[in-house]
Amino acid sequence: MPFFPFRRPRPNAGEPSDAAPQSAAPRRWGRWALAVLIVAGLHWSAVRWFERNRQPENPPPETPPVQIELLTPKPVAPAPAPKPAPVPKPVAPAPKPAPAAPPAAPILSAATPQPDAPAAASGVAASAPAAASGLAQPAAPAPASASQSAQAAQAPASGDTFNVPPSGELRYDTLVNGMMNQTGTIHWTHDGPHYEMVVSIPLPFVGPYVYSSKGHIDGFGIAPEQYSEQRGRRAADVAIFNRETKQIVYTKTPQAQPLADGAQDRFSVVMQLSSLVRGAPDRYKPGVTRQFSVADNDSSEIWSIETVGDETVQTRGGFTNARHFTRLPRKEGDRRKLDIWLAPSIGWLPVRILQTEPNGMQLELLWAGKLAAPAAADQGSDAGTPDASEESAPDARDAAKP
Repeated sequence: MPFFPFRRPRPNAGEPSDAAPQSAAPRRWGRWALAVLIVAGLHWSAVRWFERNRQPENPPPETPPVQIELLTPKPVAPAPAPKPAPVPKPVAPAPKPAPAAPPAAPILSAATPQPDAPAAASGVAASAPAAASGLAQPAAPAPASASQSAQAAQAPASGDTFNVPPSGELRYDTLVNGMMNQTGTIHWTHDGPHYEMVVSIPLPFVGPYVYSSKGHIDGFGIAPEQYSEQRGRRAADVAIFNRETKQIVYTKTPQAQPLADGAQDRFSVVMQLSSLVRGAPDRYKPGVTRQFSVADNDSSEIWSIETVGDETVQTRGGFTNARHFTRLPRKEGDRRKLDIWLAPSIGWLPVRILQTEPNGMQLELLWAGKLAAPAAADQGSDAGTPDASEESAPDARDAAKP
């Protein structure tokens, strides 16, 4: 048998071939990788489309302007009551003409006294025609000091003008890191001397975040007595504002801190700011900064909230003009931010609240209307702006939908 050195021996029929599996394996892995890339691309496109169609396009908070005025807590004065419409004075009826005197001699003798009549008789006769005419004599003008004292009694005391928002159940769309979440609510009630505020924010997988504040109204505005935070299923952390000992005590820590005049908690400060702006909206111009003493669940600190300016906020009901406020950094490297937008069309209530946590998580509340009409008429909105009750009608119908 001749020898062929370059001839490859043929495999036997019963032996398996290794060439086919080696060439098919790369093709199979390539098809799987291509399928994974296609599915990932489709999911990414769907997420982007969902974000564009569900998330309102609100611009990021602007850089605060340069501070031009610093406002510190001081006693507040109630907003002046609207002046009642002047009541028209009743028109006096025309005097009836005196009856015609009969042609008798006594009338002539009464107008012309006799020489032997005393001088007093002539004086009485002279005043008789004036009395008979029926015309009242004008009253003497009141002294100027009395009118000035009445105006001084109606003038409000010196301090910030303060107008508490009316009671109502407020509804907000909640967004977590820009993704639409369930609907949150702010329960706000006040009966004059007392108030209560409960903020409920639903979060997936961890349960709702519930913040509660209750207290009274004093000479510095809203005065919390108890503030609690409950995050998910954890026990609530409570801060007690002891007005007798002038201290704030906490259940989370044994330390106590002094209670300053006008002190607030993390959420009552929103209604305190709203009440101040409702009382004097023209005072809060860009650059104006107001300081608040704010207590958390374990400490108290000074917040400097600065007016950024008027902006447009997009909610489910459309575009709304609002005034933007931002909390300035409390210390160097402070990464927690808070931005508040108050809208005059809904009585200077918050139309948007954006909180940025130190880890970058953003929690946002966007106005979605009222669940119930306020108990009192809204006197805080500007003249010519629509009433909040007009916007609440379609939103109440939306709330009934599943």
